[in-house]
Amino acid sequence: MTSDVPTGSPRPQGARPEDGRGSPRGNAPVRRHDAVVLAGGGARRLGGADKPAVTVGGRPLLDRVLSACADATATVVVGPRRPTPRPVTWVREEPPGGGPLAALDAGLRHTTEPLVLVLSADLPFLREETVRTLLAGVDAEPGPWPGGGGAERAQSAARAADAARAEDAGDELAGCEGALVDDGRDQPLLAAYRAESLRRELALLHTEYGSLHGLPLRLLLPELRLRRVRASSDTSDALDCDTWDDVAAARARIRERDTVLDEWMTAAKAELGVELDVDTAMLLDLARDAAHGVARPAAPLTTFLVGYAAAMRGGSAQDVAEASRKAVQLAARWAAEAEEAGPAGEADGGR
Repeated sequence: MTSDVPTGSPRPQGARPEDGRGSPRGNAPVRRHDAVVLAGGGARRLGGADKPAVTVGGRPLLDRVLSACADATATVVVGPRRPTPRPVTWVREEPPGGGPLAALDAGLRHTTEPLVLVLSADLPFLREETVRTLLAGVDAEPGPWPGGGGAERAQSAARAADAARAEDAGDELAGCEGALVDDGRDQPLLAAYRAESLRRELALLHTEYGSLHGLPLRLLLPELRLRRVRASSDTSDALDCDTWDDVAAARARIRERDTVLDEWMTAAKAELGVELDVDTAMLLDLARDAAHGVARPAAPLTTFLVGYAAAMRGGSAQDVAEASRKAVQLAARWAAEAEEAGPAGEADGGR
């Protein structure tokens, strides 16, 4: 087994889960965990293409998966080294090409948290919400939660809520060693596990077969007590990209009318290194008001100026909202003046 030091673009200060806010997006605390992403394999059905680098919505598949598991304390990627949008630890199974169990074993050796998220690198529509659901479905001692005090109370409340949901569903959560997505078949590379349970099963398989090299992934599951999370019909978390037809379908899906703006904003923020919750509806309203109250070219120019002004004031969501509010009020004043001036004024304003 070989390993490399963490690489990738530095994460903005305060974005790690240790800061007590849980998610970098600043909501409920997340159970402490590490992530192992399998990004090797020969991609034979893609003609040997570098699958993690294949783009969907202009972003490499691997980058899309890394965005969904950004709350991990440490992220280990098993596969050939490449640029990534945030720091990860690179490892390879020895020898390379040893299959998913050998790769998982190599990655797991670089984790320390009691919970581990295990993902393949070809899930273009994986959501943070699904990651949180999987982590909540594992009965494991999560260790200290970030921040202590109130965060510890939040931990107790979260675990109580998990237990209540399991009881309501008739699913006994106690003793559960893993939670995986079930979309008609088990998805062991879209799952969360107790790290020690994985280590135990991998060690037993190594003893039984003499090596993990070339062993099928399905051998990992039979002795684990698992909770299966049903994939919703209206989500695409479990859709992977094994063939070029799969890639084409994913690229078409990302442009669907209901989601294309959200997908574009996510891609643009990732490309520009922006970690900010953007109120898309607010900005679209601003662009509409500028276009109608001033002139069409004012829309993109105004939204640019709003972003620039917000950045000068610190770049928070509140800064964006305040700059947008001022620009909307200005556009409203222009529109009011045009109405007072009558048709001639409107014609002049539309030039």
